[in-house]
This record gives sequence, structure tokens and C-alpha cells, in this order.
Amino acid sequence: MVIREIRTLRLEEHANICYAQVITDEGIIGLGETFFGAGSVEAWIHDNAAPILLGKDPLQIEKNWHSLSAFVGGKSTGSESRARSAIDVALWDILGKVSGQPLYQLLGGKTRDFVPLYNTCAGNDYTKKISKTGHPSDYVGAGREGRYEDYDAFMNRAGELAQDLLEQGYRGMKIWPFDVFCKSAMTHYISPEDLKKGCEPFEKIRKAVGDKIEIMVEMHCRWDVRTAKQIAKALEPYNPFWFEDPIPAFNIESLREFAGSTHVATAASETVGSVYSYRDICAAKAAEIITFDPTWTGGITEAKKIIGLAEAHDVAVSTHDCVGPLSFVIDTHLSTYAPNAFIQEATRAFYHGWYEDLLTEVPVIRDGHVYPLEKPGLGTELRPDVFRREDAILRSTKL
Repeated sequence: MVIREIRTLRLEEHANICYAQVITDEGIIGLGETFFGAGSVEAWIHDNAAPILLGKDPLQIEKNWHSLSAFVGGKSTGSESRARSAIDVALWDILGKVSGQPLYQLLGGKTRDFVPLYNTCAGNDYTKKISKTGHPSDYVGAGREGRYEDYDAFMNRAGELAQDLLEQGYRGMKIWPFDVFCKSAMTHYISPEDLKKGCEPFEKIRKAVGDKIEIMVEMHCRWDVRTAKQIAKALEPYNPFWFEDPIPAFNIESLREFAGSTHVATAASETVGSVYSYRDICAAKAAEIITFDPTWTGGITEAKKIIGLAEAHDVAVSTHDCVGPLSFVIDTHLSTYAPNAFIQEATRAFYHGWYEDLLTEVPVIRDGHVYPLEKPGLGTELRPDVFRREDAILRSTKL
């Protein structure tokens, strides 16, 4: 069996997503996905990956992964790494279909039957496009009216939102009320007035539900270490569960300094790539929780290594979501397998909003827990009508 064709699919409506299909001469199709820089990802797949992979055995996943590693930044999550991640996911999908096993089984089997969830409180259109500032979190989108416009809810009705999430069984909620006070890519000052205003959602949550729900604080790498510590100190009375990406994770010494300044756990980071970055974070004891995105940092092949590395350092993992539906499928398989995973990120606005528009199946969420798909490979496919959409951009490279 050899790879005879590689296809990509992009949609103008979901401009940040790029899908990759790896097709064998036996007609088996593997599916992969990545997020952000979709046009450059598409170009790299066809211009660089396809010439290397066409005619190769798709089941030699490790060999193929390293073949795609030439001239790719080792600690990057740029377009090259994202493209390689999508291809790698597609190869694991093929392996599952050939062997008749779901992805979690290929990784070593389940360590749990389901995974508890926390909700990232985004709206339906959050991250649908890149903002004019270039920072994803600055694009909120027009949104839609309804129960799951959670960004507007946490900014204005955080207590009601917490109650709603508890009713659905969610264990935690992630919010980022301080982003609106960022003045640039990295901010070196926050006024006392803005600091107090940023704490208001936390106060509303604790007043409404007490400590019944965990609060994850997303900081999007937007602060210097001094200001991040200032925000952390102001939030500690509200007992947050973790501070995620308080500063850019490339500065390991500053990240370690931040982590040592608070009793709250530090989580890092979806922004760095490859096992080598997470090795540095773990070795420096700069974070207690590793939050990585398998569709950015090297696919399933690299994800398995990152999970093992973190486990060896007694560090927990929680994979990143808030992107496309296939990433959520992959995350669920990984979190079901990983012995050091303990909670999974979900974005219920996406899950109940548009995920099922693109995939034939998505993981079941029930009582605040997610269950992995059980069919071979990833367990899902792109809906056939997606390829016929007027906004579909298709490209193919064949043997």
C-alpha cells in the first residue's frame, strides 16, 4: 500500500481551518486537520509534503514524520509544523482503518472510559477569523443569540453562566476578562481600575456558585512577568484553578519565576511546538500542567511523546481545544488514553453550533463528560456535502 494522492480542503466560512486527506492506492482515506494560517498550511502540504510522501508506505508513520521534519523549526508551531501535524493525524487515521481499531486503542488503550470537561467560554464565532491586530483572541465575531454565546455571558453575566455550566455537568470554565485591557502584543501595565474590573467576573461566579466550579484563567501570553504576577495576586482570593499562558512561554526563566510566585497552578502552552519545548518547560519546573495542541505541535506522533515526557516529570496534561471539530475528536482519543490527563477542554458554543456541520460524527458529551468515538481510526469523516459547498477551496497533488 502506498500514498497516491494528497488533498486539502479549506472553507471561506471557517477560514482558519485546513483539512488534509491522505489517499492510498487501496482507496483508504486518512483525515487530518489544523488551525490558523490555513492558506500557508495548504501550500506547504502540496509544495513540500506531497513530493516526499507520494509513493511511500502510509503505515511507516514515524519514518514519514521524520521525513517531513527537514528544515522545520524544532520548537515552532508555525505553518510547517501545523501542516506536518495534519498529515501525521491523517496517517494515524489510515493505520486505524487498516487495523480496525480506534485511535485510543492504537496508542495503548483506555486509561478511562470518559473524560471530564471544562468549558472555554467563547461565542459561536470566536476565532472564526483573525483579528486586525493579528491576535486570535481579539476576534470575537458578531456572534449569534442563544444559550451558548458564552463570551458575552462571562463578560456580563458570569454568575448565570457558571450556574448554567454546572447544570450541564461541566467541572470548570475558562475565561479571559483581562484581554480587553491589553494595549499591544505584550502589555507592561494594567491600571488599578482595570485590574479591579477584570476581577468582577470572578467575584460574580463565586457569589453565584461558591467553589462548586473551577475557574481557569486564560491570559493568552499577553503580559510581562511583573504585570502577570500583579494580576495573579489580585485573583488568588477567588481560588482560580490555573493561570494559563500568563507570559510568552518561550521565556522559560520568566515563566518559572511566575510559577514560583503563586500557589495557583501554571498551565503552558499551546503556543510552543515539539517535545523539545515541553522538555524545557518540565525540566525548569515552569508549569504544573502542559496544555498542548496535537494539531499544531506535530500530530499524534509528537503528542504521544509529549504525554510520556510530562508523565516522567510528574506533570499533568490537558490538550487544547477551541479550534476545529476534528481536533476535538483527536483530543478526546488522547485524553482517554493518557494516564496523566485529567480534564479536557471543550468549547460548547462550537460543539452545539457548527461542529456537526462539518463532520459525520462528533464525540458524545453527556453530563459534563466526553466519550471517544469507537469506529476505526479517528472514527469520523468530513460530510460529503462539505466538498460541494460554494466556499470550498480544494487542491490535489497526485502520484
